[in-house]
Amino acid sequence: MLDGFLILHSRRSSVVLELLPGEAPLWRYWGPRLPDAASPGTPLRDTRPLPSFMLDFDQPLTVAPTFGVGWFGQSALLAHRDGQDFAQAFTGCEVEWTVPGAAVVLHLRDDVARLRLDLSVALEADSDVLLLRSTLHNDGDTPLDVQWLAAGTLLLPGRCDAVRSYAGQHVHEFLLQVDPLTRSLWRKESRRGRTSHDCFPGAVVTTPGATEDTGLVFGAHLAWSGNHQQTIEWLHDGQYQWQMGEWLAPGEGRLAPGQSLQSPELVATCSGQGLNGLAANFHAELRRRLDWPGGAMRPRPVHLNTWEGFYFDVHPGPVKELATAAAAVGIERFVLDDGWFHGRHHDRAALGDWWPDATKFPEGLGDLIAHVNGLGMAFGLWVEPEMVNPDSDLFRAHPEWALQIAGRPLLTARNQLVLDIARPEASDYLFEKIAALLSAHPIDYLKWDLNRDFAPAGLANGTAGYRAQVHAAYALMARLRAAFPAVEIESCSGGGGRIDFGVLRHTHRVWTSDCIDALSRVDIQRGFLQFFPPEIMGAHVGTAPAHTTGRTQSMAFRAAVALSGHFGVELDVRHLSEADTAELRGWIAVYKQLRDRLHHGRVWTGDAGDGVRWQFHADEADEAVSDGVLIALRTRPSDHRYAPTLRLPMLDVAARYRVREIRPDGAEPEAREMDGAWLVHAGLPMPRAHAETAFLVRVERV
Repeated sequence: MLDGFLILHSRRSSVVLELLPGEAPLWRYWGPRLPDAASPGTPLRDTRPLPSFMLDFDQPLTVAPTFGVGWFGQSALLAHRDGQDFAQAFTGCEVEWTVPGAAVVLHLRDDVARLRLDLSVALEADSDVLLLRSTLHNDGDTPLDVQWLAAGTLLLPGRCDAVRSYAGQHVHEFLLQVDPLTRSLWRKESRRGRTSHDCFPGAVVTTPGATEDTGLVFGAHLAWSGNHQQTIEWLHDGQYQWQMGEWLAPGEGRLAPGQSLQSPELVATCSGQGLNGLAANFHAELRRRLDWPGGAMRPRPVHLNTWEGFYFDVHPGPVKELATAAAAVGIERFVLDDGWFHGRHHDRAALGDWWPDATKFPEGLGDLIAHVNGLGMAFGLWVEPEMVNPDSDLFRAHPEWALQIAGRPLLTARNQLVLDIARPEASDYLFEKIAALLSAHPIDYLKWDLNRDFAPAGLANGTAGYRAQVHAAYALMARLRAAFPAVEIESCSGGGGRIDFGVLRHTHRVWTSDCIDALSRVDIQRGFLQFFPPEIMGAHVGTAPAHTTGRTQSMAFRAAVALSGHFGVELDVRHLSEADTAELRGWIAVYKQLRDRLHHGRVWTGDAGDGVRWQFHADEADEAVSDGVLIALRTRPSDHRYAPTLRLPMLDVAARYRVREIRPDGAEPEAREMDGAWLVHAGLPMPRAHAETAFLVRVERV
C-alpha cells in the first residue's frame, strides 16, 4: 500500500485501488504497467466536483458497488431478507495480503444488512492475469436471498470502443460478434445449465486502432461451466464497468444464517500488444493451472476417435481392423466412442448402463483393449455420465434420479434426461461403474460428453439444481482423477458446449466442435485460440465430404487445419485410398516432428488479406523469435494475379532467418535466408494456389 492506495503490479500491467475509511475500495486504474512508485496521489473525489441534481455525496465505482444507497449503475450484489435489507453498503474494509504485493483479500462488512463479502484480488506476475472471486457470508439470523453476486467488477477506460464476443450453435461455435461500446448497456446471459454453444462466458474489449499485434485490449472469462452473465455499462465519468458472474436461478442464492455463497473465478487480463498479446496471457495462465498426470504435459499423442467411422455400430472385428489400420498410419491413442455399452445401439436407449454390451462384446472390452495396446497405442473410452435415457436399466430402477419438477413433464433432448448427480447415491453409482472399467483395464483416457441443456432442472427437494449439477460434475471428475491419477479426461459437450477454465481444472483436452469441416474449423479454432492454448484444442482430420456440412476438402487442407491443435483423426482409415493413406501418414509424421513447437510457447494468428488466414507458433522469448512454424491457409480463391505477401510481425528485425517449406511427402525444398526486417515489414512471398490450400514453413534464426 502507498499513501492510501493499494497497488498490484505484474510484468506488464498494474491495478490501483483507493482505500478510504468506512467504504469499499474505489477503482482507480487497471491497465498497462505503471512505475513502482506511481500512485494517483490525489483522492478521487477531490478531482470530481459534484454536478447539478446529484446526491450530496459522490459515489464513484468501487470494487463491489451496491444497490440502494447512492450507486445507480449495475450492482455487484442484489439481495434481500424477505423484502427487507434490499439495500447494502459496505462500511468496513480489512485488507489481508495473501501474497505481498501480488494477492490480497478485501474483507468488506455491512453491519446494517448483516453480511460480509470477501473479495480476493490477485495479479499473476508471469501471465499478467487478474484473478477475482467473491464470497458472500450471511451473518444475520434470517435467510438472505441473493439474486446476483458478481465474481468481480472491472474498470475499463473510456477510450474503449468495441466488444468482441462469441455466439454460435451446435456445429457452429465461436461465431465472432463485434458490438460498439456506447452509452447503452451491453449484456450477455446463458441460462442453459452449461457453458453453452451460443454464449461463450468471455469477451474482449478493444480500444481504437487495436489490431492482432498492436494496441491496448482487455479480456475476461468466467471460469464456470454453468449459467452465467456479463455486463458492460457506461459510467457518468466516461469510463466503463465490466461485471461477470454466475446467473442464479430463483432460490439458488438463498443463504441460511451462517451460510456462504462463493462465486466462480473471474480471469481477466489486458495487453498493449493487441489480440495476440491478450491470447498469450490467457494461454500462460491456463498452462499454469492445468493438472497434467505426472505433473507435466507429455507430447500430445496422435488421436483417433471412432465416432464418425462407426457411430453406434461398434463390434470387435471391425473395430480391431480399424485399430490395426490406425496404428499403420502412426496413430498413438485409440478412442472407442459411443455404442460400446449395455443396450446401446442408437441414441434412444442405455445411457446410464455403463458396462459392455454383451451382444457386441460378449467377452467384455479386455480383448479389444489388449489388441489396441499390442499395436503400441493407448486406449480411451467415451462416457456421458451426467445423462440417462428413459429406456435404460438405471432409469427403470431409479426414475427419481433424473432432474425433474413435480407436476411438470420430463422434457427429453436427444432422447435423454439429465441425471441428478448432486444426489450422493447417483454420484456413487457413476463412480463405481466408471471406476470398475478403469480398474479392470488399462484405459488412460475418458472422452466425457454432455449432450443437452438442463430443463427442467429440479432437485429432489423441488429447488433449482443448475449450480448444484455443475459442482457435482466437478466433484465426480475430481474423485475419479484422485483414484486414477494417470487418466486424462476430455471435456466434450456436443463439441463446444463446455469449454471454460472451470472444467479445465479437471480435464486436459476439449472437443472444440462436432463440426470437422476444415473450412468451418478455421474460424471456430481462431475464436478458441483467443482464450485457450492449442495443445488442448481437439482438432481432427474428418471425412470428405464432411458429415455436418456436406463439403469436401483435400486431405492436405483437412490435415493442415487439424495440425494447429491436438491432432487427431475421425474417419475410417480402412476405406482411404492408397494415396490418401500415404498422405495422412505423412501429415501424422509432420505433426510428430512439430508438436513440441506447436504446443509450447506463443501462438500468433492473423489475416494476410486476399483470403489467407495464418497462424504462427514460436518460442516464448521476450526479445525475439528464434524458431517458429507458420501455417498459412488459403480459404477462398485469390482476388489477385499475384498473391500478396504475408508479414510476420513477431520476428526480430535485426536477425536473419532461414526459411524452409515443410512438406508432408518427405521432400525437403531448398531453404533460403531472409532478413527479419524484410519478413516483418515487406513480408514472406506466398505461392499462388487454389482455394482451400495450405502452406507450411519453418522459420529459424540463423
